[in-house]
Amino acid sequence: MTDPDQPPAPPPATNTQARALASPLRLRILRLCLDTPLTNQQIAHRLGLNPATAYHHVKVLEREGFLAPQTERTGRRGAREVPYLATRASWHAPSPTGTNRVLLDTFLAEFAVADPDAASVIRLGIRVGEATRARLRDKVVALFEEIAALPSEPDGTPYSLFYVMHDDVQRAGLDDPVTPEGRTGGEGASVSRRSLPNG
Repeated sequence: MTDPDQPPAPPPATNTQARALASPLRLRILRLCLDTPLTNQQIAHRLGLNPATAYHHVKVLEREGFLAPQTERTGRRGAREVPYLATRASWHAPSPTGTNRVLLDTFLAEFAVADPDAASVIRLGIRVGEATRARLRDKVVALFEEIAALPSEPDGTPYSLFYVMHDDVQRAGLDDPVTPEGRTGGEGASVSRRSLPNG
């Protein structure tokens, strides 16, 4: 039964949509176009790309429903330009295998051009059981969902958030080994899914 007070669930992502999001460069394009429509030339300039390379990635994202073309306009030299705006469909897209690495590489590329002294950074070590870990994860996911639902403020400053909880392998040591079989990759992916750009 469908709850009339809840928005309909998004359709399941296709394999081609998953592949479209499996690229740090495409995720950066989505972030750039999150709340400001940009043309291919503008995207290429901001990311230091050849316009032809940027165009290829833009068209992939448009074809898979992650970028939407806006009203055509005339550029400075009289050429027709099409700005693109992120649809935010990636926010609820399922996480394919390897998503965590893609998200981390995207974050590192974006943070590399930011001022680290102007960032808000928190680092914390904990030791908890699975039930507590799951409860903490759910709280963080809920917080990110709340933040993602905030309306964009046109006069505001753009910010990016990134969250990760990982096995502390070195603290685990030999007496408490962490094996690949003991990790909860699937549940971790549910957090990383919501760390995708809400484009």
